[in-house]
Amino acid sequence: MKIRKLKADRLFTGEDFAPDDFVLIADASGKILDLVPGDYAGEDIEQHDGILVPGWINAHCHLELSHMAGQIPEKTGMVPFLLAVMQHRVDRIARQEIAMQQADEAMYAEGIVAVGDICNSADTVGVKQNSRIRYHNFIETSGFVPAGAATRFAAAKNILGAFGGQSQTAIVPHAPYSVSPELFRMIFEEYTQLSTMHNQESEAENDFFREGNGPFRDLFAAIGVSLDFFQAPQQNSLPAVAPLLQAARQLILVHNTVTAPEDILALQEQAPQTALYWCLCPLANEYITGTLPPIDLFRNRQLNICLGTDSLASNYRLSIAETVGFLEQRFPQIPQPEILHWATLGGAKALQLEHAFGSFGKGKSPGIVCYQAGVSKRIL
Repeated sequence: MKIRKLKADRLFTGEDFAPDDFVLIADASGKILDLVPGDYAGEDIEQHDGILVPGWINAHCHLELSHMAGQIPEKTGMVPFLLAVMQHRVDRIARQEIAMQQADEAMYAEGIVAVGDICNSADTVGVKQNSRIRYHNFIETSGFVPAGAATRFAAAKNILGAFGGQSQTAIVPHAPYSVSPELFRMIFEEYTQLSTMHNQESEAENDFFREGNGPFRDLFAAIGVSLDFFQAPQQNSLPAVAPLLQAARQLILVHNTVTAPEDILALQEQAPQTALYWCLCPLANEYITGTLPPIDLFRNRQLNICLGTDSLASNYRLSIAETVGFLEQRFPQIPQPEILHWATLGGAKALQLEHAFGSFGKGKSPGIVCYQAGVSKRIL
């Protein structure tokens, strides 16, 4: 059995930095055999520049939108961005399959080992069947009109069926502003183990729930949806739907750009048994609105944090390494091991994959990546 002994400037275990002289020992397949002091490692040690880290976890992605790269300009704001995605989503261009394949391969090359992927169609099935990345497929459904809940849920079931035997696949809600209470209940009557939802990406979302007007009312008018049935609950979006989320055993909330302390408290009180994870996609937030989530608030509240890339419609690359580098530059007060934890073990726990990924535990094959200043490459 061929053994590889790996050392770098620093070695991050998934939790913290190992002592400076430690060496990671793995077999040729990437299975972790040990982590030992340099004096015990013997000869033939490979030296790498940068930081050795477990494989990255991309907790939020839209692989099916890869063909939209460069099609939507930056800083449009949330509602114009959503309208543009709706417009381009139906484009079935010849290179869509190629774009998804290239995006999958690029993620693998930089060291991403697992992805929480949002699916509004079965377009990604073929790519995923041949991928070396572990995907959790979140079949996303939406429908704000209560009368349409059964039809929308049935459509999501059809998409889910197209994924066949692919493990870790479930139907999930899109966002507070796009899912009716009836549809929320249908989802959580059947799919409770692990769910995810876009949350509070812009102040316009909260305005819609507080006052019932603003850009989101314009959005529904633009797509021909009457809101005659809707009465604004006069509170932010997350507290408004919090009672509908309590059936989820684990929930990943994504973006959280304008989440306030009272929103967090309301969800924790309404869903006390739900394990909550807060997924940050800062490069996508920067792209769409230029507003970043209140990361210091989440840290002060000791929330479970993980990282995502969103899509190539809202990001230049599906790169967790670039996301880590961006956070290191914009939030220098955050210790580097904390950000690396979000990108590795934090994401693995969010996707319920910590048994296989996220840390250099003996017997795991978590991927081995060398990272330096926003750039990474896969070693094993």
